[in-house]
Amino acid sequence: MCRREADTADSNMDISKGREVLPKNVKPLHYNVTLEPNFETFKYDGTVEIELDVVKDTTSISLNALEIDIKETKITSGSNVISSSPTLSHDEDSQTTKIEFNQTIPAGSKATLTHKFVGSLNDNMAGFYRSSYKAKDGGEGWIATTQMEPTDCRRAFPCFDEPALKATFTVTLIADDKMTCLSNMDVAGEKQVDSAYGGKRKAVTFNKTPLMSTYLVAFIVGELQVLESKNFRVPVRVFCTPDKDISHGKFSVELAAQTLAFYEKQFASEFPLPKMDMVAIPDFSAGAMENWGLVTYRVVDLLLDENNVSASTKQRVAEVVQHELAHQWFGNLVTMDFWDGLWLNEGFATWMSWYSCNVFYPEWKVWEGYVTDNLQSALGLDSLRSSHPIEVPVKRADEINQIFDAISYSKGSCVLRMISKYLGEDIFLEGIRRYLKKHAYGNTTTGDLWASLSDASGKDVERVADIWTKNVGFPVVTVTEDAKNSTIHVKQNRFLRTADVKPEEDKTLFPVFLGLRTKNGIDESLTLNKREDDFKVPDLDFFKLNADHSGIYRTLYAAERLQKLGQNAKAGLLSVEDRAGMIADAGALSAAGYQKTDGLLSLLKSFDTEPDFVVWDEITARVGAVRAAWTFEDNKIKDALKAFQRDLVSHKSHQVGWEFSDKDGHIEQQFKALLFGTAASAGDEKTKKAAFEMFEKFVSGDRAALHPNLRGSVYAVVLQYGGKKEYDALVKEYETANSSDERNAALRSLGRARDPELIQRTLAYSLNKHVKEQDIYLPLAGLRAHREGIEAFWAWMKENWDTLKQKMPPSFTLLGSVVSMATSSFTKEKQLKDVEAFFEGKSTKGFDRNLAQSFDAVRAKIGWLERDAGDVERWLREEKYL
Repeated sequence: MCRREADTADSNMDISKGREVLPKNVKPLHYNVTLEPNFETFKYDGTVEIELDVVKDTTSISLNALEIDIKETKITSGSNVISSSPTLSHDEDSQTTKIEFNQTIPAGSKATLTHKFVGSLNDNMAGFYRSSYKAKDGGEGWIATTQMEPTDCRRAFPCFDEPALKATFTVTLIADDKMTCLSNMDVAGEKQVDSAYGGKRKAVTFNKTPLMSTYLVAFIVGELQVLESKNFRVPVRVFCTPDKDISHGKFSVELAAQTLAFYEKQFASEFPLPKMDMVAIPDFSAGAMENWGLVTYRVVDLLLDENNVSASTKQRVAEVVQHELAHQWFGNLVTMDFWDGLWLNEGFATWMSWYSCNVFYPEWKVWEGYVTDNLQSALGLDSLRSSHPIEVPVKRADEINQIFDAISYSKGSCVLRMISKYLGEDIFLEGIRRYLKKHAYGNTTTGDLWASLSDASGKDVERVADIWTKNVGFPVVTVTEDAKNSTIHVKQNRFLRTADVKPEEDKTLFPVFLGLRTKNGIDESLTLNKREDDFKVPDLDFFKLNADHSGIYRTLYAAERLQKLGQNAKAGLLSVEDRAGMIADAGALSAAGYQKTDGLLSLLKSFDTEPDFVVWDEITARVGAVRAAWTFEDNKIKDALKAFQRDLVSHKSHQVGWEFSDKDGHIEQQFKALLFGTAASAGDEKTKKAAFEMFEKFVSGDRAALHPNLRGSVYAVVLQYGGKKEYDALVKEYETANSSDERNAALRSLGRARDPELIQRTLAYSLNKHVKEQDIYLPLAGLRAHREGIEAFWAWMKENWDTLKQKMPPSFTLLGSVVSMATSSFTKEKQLKDVEAFFEGKSTKGFDRNLAQSFDAVRAKIGWLERDAGDVERWLREEKYL
């Protein structure tokens, strides 16, 4: 939706660079914040004193405030009280409060603005909010915690809530003696004070922070357990609520201590705070939040039982911890100047988490998985017309949440990976050191990063990188061969999943690093800078572009070359990344009509002897994508595709087995789990029988009968093929299991049940008191695995729209995620029209981008089926699956 300029302009706001920002007449220097939460009324009393630098003569001050009841306001300058009862006006739309007074404060002077206010400890997981856990007496225990990013510090206290308006903060929290109080800094002092609610309480004051942005301010009050590591220069601690096992924080706290030491060395910059705390929060909308010195996490992303955890969960926790700690420098020490630079924070932290994971756990081979994980995630979203550039113009606060997506994180990190390969990792990291040193405690734009990388490398990084960050999309590179001259002709065009690129959408010419692999090795020097060009190839018998898939593009070969590459793969000439990336490209190109899907199925079939997990991960993902697009087709075709999948994976699954021993490496564990789950889900009798046997023993009390690596697969299989008995057992497991990891696995599987009555139970259960709002999407996710679930999910969403909007306000990301899940699995024109009709006339503010992406995804599947349904049916007949 395009807003007219007149709609957004307001006397409280300054429209500059096309953004709504606060007026620049004053600048915050320091905040004194005192807060006293009340766990009976879920209100809190607050005082904020803001020391201001007056930049221009002024008779008014505008700042951000949202859902805060300001009781008293006072402005002083030096020893003068400018006004003790100024005029306040609040603009709900721009989330600003304007304070007007009748004296002029002259430029160059200092002023102090004081607000006394009352706020609510809301249950929206934003600002200063409440989070519940099961107390020892069986009742509910509460903690008060924060989530300020991107623009919710204004919900906690009135402030200048923009990343560039950095200031220092002194925080005081007033609470009962038994409560732990935490903030970004260490404790400066504690004293007894009179409580606003009667009696005495402790007031804990924290030391003054360094210069920082409001979105990184954090404070927590609650009964907490603690585990400390002394393996770093300053204390590193993990906290959790009393209902959790604090020993499950050991892996994260030790990893954090090692990671901080590693980052100090890599960045040539000391961690500047006196401690690092990490807290598992029972209600948390994101995965984790990098508040400076006080990182908050979903429980499942911080705590793990090392004796009862899957390899994939352990890797996820390691990556999240290392991601958040990278932010302590990249984002916290040096911060983007506005939200269109979000990718600078998230793209780098994503790249750095993989880089450090690879150093700490080389046996995990994370760069192989990067090709099937981050790269495919980025290319998947960026192949939609409704994607956006990495640097996306953001005008208003309510637009920001929607850009926390695979473009900012995954494509951003892929661009950095591409540039790190182009410059060499050592030079790339030297550029990062220069960037951090030059801009410490300041704000930057993307151009500042390119300047530091250019400075370190002597190359014009900006010319190459700017095109990738400022433009939407990526190219498909078409390769034609000239055997006579031993050359290849390559041409780039915009790639869209809907296969309907218009000439005006195909004007960007990307610098494409060709990474030509031949028998002589990899030639990294070749770049396609124009629309098309010719390149010499030493031997046309074997060549492949985009070696190791660090380039952000798809490669389209002739069918004969693709067949030859399949043979090259079997001959051991291609790396794991090459093989996985080649399959990913073939899958995406088939779906978009550049190649035929029967060719893709033949290619996948030829990989039946493939030895590597990452490649199998991509094979199963591509078979899954075909089956998902064919969800609403004739049952006999669907059964034939299922039989093909069964045929493809069962033998391999039986070969590697599903028993686990201490000798199994990290990747081998994941490989066994992937093959077992895929084979059993596709109806392989041997694995299916094993799944039911394990489950029977498990629910009878033998918890060791079900290995953590198989937990999710077994649950999904017994619900897919079982009934009410298995469903009831998993609801019980969700409600009683000890760890969040175990509980989430049970909750995530519920949607797999296909019985209409169980589908309705799953839908209702997502809004049940047992399911926290942060987890509403988990039981719903499984419903997308089958036609009955997709249809029921959408009907339920339409019926419960008002309730869902209330539970998940559109200004937060959860509603957008649930809308995407409910709408993107359709494959028919009629279904698309139904979704369009439902949202017509309704406000889609806060999830309009999600909806547009769903529409594009559905249109792409409609086109795919129109083109290839006949060919796929013919192939299935020829291969005797029909």
